[in-house]
Amino acid sequence: MFNDHDIEAALHIVKEVAATEIMPRFRRLGTSDIAEKKSSIDLVTDADIKAERAITDALLRRWPGALIVGEEACETNPEAIGGLKDAELAFVIDPVDGTFNFAAGLPIFGTNLAVTSRGETVAGLIHEPMIGDTLVAVKGAGAKMVRADRDVEAIEVASVVSLSEMVGTISVNNLPFQERSRISGNLAATRMAFAYNCSAYEYWMVATGKVHFIGHHALMPWDHLAGVLIHQEAGGVTARFDGSPYLPGNTTGGILSAPDRESWQMILDHVIAPSRAL
Repeated sequence: MFNDHDIEAALHIVKEVAATEIMPRFRRLGTSDIAEKKSSIDLVTDADIKAERAITDALLRRWPGALIVGEEACETNPEAIGGLKDAELAFVIDPVDGTFNFAAGLPIFGTNLAVTSRGETVAGLIHEPMIGDTLVAVKGAGAKMVRADRDVEAIEVASVVSLSEMVGTISVNNLPFQERSRISGNLAATRMAFAYNCSAYEYWMVATGKVHFIGHHALMPWDHLAGVLIHQEAGGVTARFDGSPYLPGNTTGGILSAPDRESWQMILDHVIAPSRAL
């Protein structure tokens, strides 16, 4: 079982790498330090690569033999995602979630780290390098914010409100134009829609009750595993669009987070439907 002592060790690794490999490069990247992956908005930087390598090395020193699934490593070895279903212990890393923002000098990015065991997420953290605060959850133990000064406070999701009072986002950047237009139009039924282009910040907002819902169609594990556990441990409901639980290894089916099941269904029916299977 991954316990509080273990998550403390993982948090120490993430914070150290943020301080040594990520923040020194923020707003200091040269043209040669940024490259496109699949498109002009899908980027990788020198910070992503070096931070992932440093986190991986440190995790393996602490937990030899663990499976490491990193976003950048999976560019060349996507089969590693499949290993999450059976691995006794695995770490899933997104060293700089929100790379487009990071490369643009926008201080909205974070580090995601999830811990899985035999196809179940057992711990997760989202670290905010700019301020040094971190959201942390161990399965069954609730969710908390660990501030840079080590002060700790419990977190919880937003109270239930009507659709017209909800604030949230559905990520549509990877959808065809017609679907982007339809869902964006449906969001007008809510109080306010926002977009940070950063899963780490979106899960931070929904798990701490600052917004009511977030939704995504793309399900890469480094974007979602840590945030989903933190949101659930903060009292929220997260599931794929067909209502099934989101598990390590799932990469299709869409995902939606809300304060409770009724709110979840409301957003699905009035904002996302009818394209639930995308």
